[in-house]
Amino acid sequence: MTAATTPADAIAGPAHPVLRLEAVRKSFEGTVVLRDVDLEVAPHTVTALIGSSGSGKSTLLRCAGLLEEIDDGAILLDGTEITDPRADQDAVRRRIGVVFQAYNLFPHMTVLQNITLAPRRVHAVPRAEAEERACALLERLGLADRAGEYPDRLSGGQQQRVAIARALAVRPRLLLLDEITAALDPELVGEVLDVVRGLKDEGMTMVLATHEMGFARDVADQVCFLDGGVVVERGTPARVLGEPGHERTRRFLSRLVAAGRL
Repeated sequence: MTAATTPADAIAGPAHPVLRLEAVRKSFEGTVVLRDVDLEVAPHTVTALIGSSGSGKSTLLRCAGLLEEIDDGAILLDGTEITDPRADQDAVRRRIGVVFQAYNLFPHMTVLQNITLAPRRVHAVPRAEAEERACALLERLGLADRAGEYPDRLSGGQQQRVAIARALAVRPRLLLLDEITAALDPELVGEVLDVVRGLKDEGMTMVLATHEMGFARDVADQVCFLDGGVVVERGTPARVLGEPGHERTRRFLSRLVAAGRL
């Protein structure tokens, strides 16, 4: 594992999961989006969330990253309830990296400036150290020659890799990835997924929402199928994708097979 991507709490003990959701509920304007969701994510594992659009995958990630306030239940990070009103949620957010479908890079900043902004402004990392860390990440992600470029000079795949580097620059304990290939042209998907494979090899704990079933099968340790805001089925990729036990899961996968996506 490289120093640039080592999670800040990688030495935390194995007595509890990195992330745990307990009976989490979330509604928007009276519409229930998450219904009593339970989820555990072990250290150094990848959990893939699958399901149709609107099934609750993105909302689950946003709640886990404290970007949305839950209505009921609890979310724990390394055994500490982070949804407790007394918790220092700003401090918690600094331990969680989030990457969205949209790259959300600042267009008026160079790649290097985008990556070093949070370490310098939020974590008070000295400029030289932040830039050294950023350059190491860019080297790792095959973008060493792009540090001085502005986002509009990059391809979609390159911009998404910069977004991943930005999330990693704060050395998060947990990385949340929300459909990070959805906005990419098909020929660019592979380069971004290869980055995630590399992060798995380095021991990063990740939860990702994806429509890439082949990728989920290859990379995930745990697959959770969501439907109507409920975790209908969870297990290893081989079991959930190969031998689903629930009829709703089988229907979802059969539609993917019919569409040539599985």
